[in-house]
Formats: sequence, structure tokens, C-alpha cells
Amino acid sequence: MDAARLASARRQQMKAAAVLLIFIGLSFPLRAQTSDPDSLVRIKQLVAEERWQEIVRIVEAEAAPSADLNYYYGIALARLERWGDAENAFERGGTQQPRDKRFPVELAGIRFKQKKYGEAADHLQRALRLDPADKYANDFLGSVYFLQGNLEAALKYWNRVSKPHVEKVQPDPPPKVDSELLDRAFVIAPASVLRLSELQTTEARVSGLNIFPDQKFDLEARPDGKFDLVLRARERNGWGANKWQGLLSLFRGLPFQTVYPEFYNLGGRAINSVSLYRWDAEKRRIWTNLSGPFSKDPKWRYQLDLDLRDENWEIRDSSHDAALLGGLKLRKQAFTAGVTSFVNGRWNWSTGVELSHRKFLDVTPGTALTPQLLGQGFQLKHLGQLNYVLARVPERRFIISSGVSTQFGRTWSQPSQTFAKLQASLETHWFPQASGDDYEMQGKIRAGRTFGEVPFDELFVLGVERDNDLWLRAHIGTRDGRKGNAPMGRNYFLSNWEFDKNIYSNSFINLKLGPFLDIGKITDSSSGLGSQKWLWDFGVQAKVRVLGQRVAFSYGKDLRSGSNAFYVSFR
Repeated sequence: MDAARLASARRQQMKAAAVLLIFIGLSFPLRAQTSDPDSLVRIKQLVAEERWQEIVRIVEAEAAPSADLNYYYGIALARLERWGDAENAFERGGTQQPRDKRFPVELAGIRFKQKKYGEAADHLQRALRLDPADKYANDFLGSVYFLQGNLEAALKYWNRVSKPHVEKVQPDPPPKVDSELLDRAFVIAPASVLRLSELQTTEARVSGLNIFPDQKFDLEARPDGKFDLVLRARERNGWGANKWQGLLSLFRGLPFQTVYPEFYNLGGRAINSVSLYRWDAEKRRIWTNLSGPFSKDPKWRYQLDLDLRDENWEIRDSSHDAALLGGLKLRKQAFTAGVTSFVNGRWNWSTGVELSHRKFLDVTPGTALTPQLLGQGFQLKHLGQLNYVLARVPERRFIISSGVSTQFGRTWSQPSQTFAKLQASLETHWFPQASGDDYEMQGKIRAGRTFGEVPFDELFVLGVERDNDLWLRAHIGTRDGRKGNAPMGRNYFLSNWEFDKNIYSNSFINLKLGPFLDIGKITDSSSGLGSQKWLWDFGVQAKVRVLGQRVAFSYGKDLRSGSNAFYVSFR
């Protein structure tokens, strides 16, 4: 009997607990309702009549206003321009109903009225996380980004509501390039909705003409509510906009015994001829490039290169005042023909062939130069490149892109040799602020590997040198004018990071200053090549643009050896 009574008592306790839980569960939705339903009806009527002060009086008389009352209370306070009180009302309502998108939208409206566009965008992003399809929030957010000068982010959200309508697409000022060619670079149709993907493809193809070093697309509002898309760009024509710009471009390398004859947009057809002539006795070079669009189609561009070199090399360990590890004179002639396709704003590819002849003279093998590296004679090589944008975050002005390049070659030496080179890259570009370029961060990670027997001049080099793009900015690639002072090898890893701050800018000159960090390692089976250890270079650089010419001054410190390096380059 005791056991039966005990079981009955437990059942009664469980029933009581269940009733209590049901009561508690029902109490929450009841709390979300207005304490007086008639008050809410009355307030909605007052909202329609725009009687804001009466709404404030009614809600302030409530002991515990509901989320709905706080919503209309906040609207009334906002109309009375009591911004702080309105913000508090919306925040209380948002706490009561965290899944209600109305509250972050209204908070965005307050920040918008105060011209705090960044905070307005944050609130609208929160509203869209609750309802990504909300037309008003998407339209509002697109307008906020447009006012911030972030056209890509504006299009991302406007496109969700089939906006903006573009009536005309035009350059300002009118360029000298053939109008038909430029029109074909614009994949945007007038009198239609401007899509973000179309803008990005247009930007890629206009940039691919290589006659607009600085370009920007703007939307200009029209009285009818539509827009005109305007290309604002500085165009390169002939050898410069005037004789001073032309002379500066031609003789910018004079301190390094180099001149740069360059002619752009020949005949208004975006055909460019860019050359280099260097008479330095240790590293003579003549290089010329001719490029242009195929059949007035900016999607396709051809390149023809002729490269003649006569160079003296002395291979040394750049981290120490070491003995000579090997030396030679390189004479090389190379002709390259290739084509690039700008498929869209997300990816492009190129392919080409190179025919070359090399000869090694005055060879001092040392420990670095093996017989396999000295294969000379004619060489035929295929070149391939693919670049792809992995991700764009227009709201954060952040982009990450990738690239892969391949080379397959055969050298008809004694004996003949075949080889392959593979390189991959990952690059980031970020502007931390909502608009402008006052701060800028760039990073690039690259890695390369060779297969087979590569000739000496096909080895990778890590260091600053005018004919090399794999930079460690505290490792100078030459000593006494001769190449070979930087680490060389068959396989490498390289990471370059830099952060720039605008220091001064006007219509003639722009100065940026910031730190950089380079990390690299290069390996090789030969005992005289490679870096053996990881290399760390830290320093500061200044970037100057004068009359369209860019000059970079860098000061780097090798954190492993303690050596310093100062370098000047033209980009």
C-alpha cells in the first residue's frame, strides 16, 4: 500500500509540473502582446494622421510597453528628431523581439539621418540576415553604399530589386581611342539594369586595353530617377600627354643606364609599343613588346616580345661576404608570341610560345654550376597562365584572387633536355575604410617548382633586381653590377605583405608610406644554390606618383643576417 501511495503522489507531482510548464510557456507570447489592445489600434490611427506627440504621450503612460508599442514609439520620436530616445526605443523593441527585422531597419534610418553611413549599413546587414529578400532593406543598403562611393557594393544589393536603371554609358572626357573598340569593351547595355557582373567584365576589358592606367566608373543620377554610367580615366597616348611627361617616362631609368621608349594607343587602336634599352656593361639588354586587340575585339589581346641579353653573373651567398660560388656570361635571344583572353570580370587566361637561343661563356663552375645547368642551344617553350578571382566582398572592399602558370620546354643541347615549371599564387587586396584609398593592404603568396633539367637562366631568383619579380626587399640581386647575389634555386616559396597610408596628394603628386614584410625560402639540389633557411625581410617603403610615373623607394632589413638594403624601382 505504501508503494501504491508513493506512485500516486509522484503522478500528482508530475501533473502539477506539466501544468506549471504550460502556464509559463503561454505567458511569453502573452507578454509580447500590448497590455491594452485598444492602445495599439489608437496608435496606428495616430501614425496615419502623423500625430507624433500624442503617440509619445500614450506609450509613456504604459507601465510595460510591448515590442509593437516600442516600435511606434520609436517612429514618433524619430519624426520629432529625438534621435537618442528613438534609438533607445528601437533597441528595447529589438531586445523583446530579436527576430523582428523592423527594428534594425529603423535604427539604420536614424543613423542615415545622422549621416553615419557605416553604422546604417551594419544595421541593414543585420536586417537582411533576418530576411535576405526584404526589398526595402536591399534598396536602402544599396543607396547607403552608393553614397559612400562603393559602387560594387551598391550594385550587389540594388540588383536584388532590379536596380539601377542605366540610360547611357559614356566616357568623360571623350578618349582618343577608337569609339567602336571602346564600345565593344562595354558589355553594359544602355537603357537596362546595370548588373554587377557586367560592370566587372567591362572593367577587366577596359583595363586590358592597357591605355588607361587610372580608371573609375561612376553612376550619375538623372532627374527621371535613372542613372548614367560614366567612365573617368586618364588615357595614355603617344609617348605622353605632353613633352614633360614624355621625357620623364623615357628617361626615368637614366640613373641605371636605361631608357624606356614607350608609345601607346597608336592610331587610336589601343596598340602599344613598350621597350627597354640598357647599356650597363654588366647586364646589357634590349627588350621590346608590341600588343594590341584582335580585330577590334577587346576580349582578345595579342603580345609579341623580343628579348636580347648579354649579362655577367657571379653567384654568391647574399647573406655573407662570401667567396664566389660560380660565374658565367649569359647571351640569350628570345622571341615570344602569345594571346590573352579576358573572359569576364572573374577570370582570364593566356597562352603562348617562346623560341630562344642561349650560350654560356667564361664559365667558372664552382659549387653552384653543374653541367646540367649549362645546357645551351635552341629552346622551344610553351607558356600558359590562368587567373581567377576566388572571392569578392564589396561591402568590405576585399578581394582574393589566384593564379596558376605553367611552362613546358625542350632545349636542344648536348644531350637535349626537357623541363617544366609550375607556379601558383594567392593574392589579397583590401581597403579597410568604407571609401577612398587612405589605407591599403596587399598580400601575395607564391610558390614554384621545376621538373626535369632546367637551364641556368630558368632558375628562380628571390631578391630585388630589375629583371626579376620575386622580391625579397632586403636582398639585392646584384653585386658590383653583376647578377647572382640573391638566392637562386629550382623550387621556392615567397610571401609579400605591405600596408600603405596616404601621406600627401594633389593633382600632380601622390605619396604613400607603409611597412612591408617578405618571407621566403628557395631550395635546390646543388650545394651552392638555395637559401638553406627561411628568409625574413622587414622594412618600410614609400610610393610616389609624379606626372603619371610611379616610383617606389624601399628600405629593408634582413632579420636573419642583419644586413640592410635600399632600393629604387619604377612600377
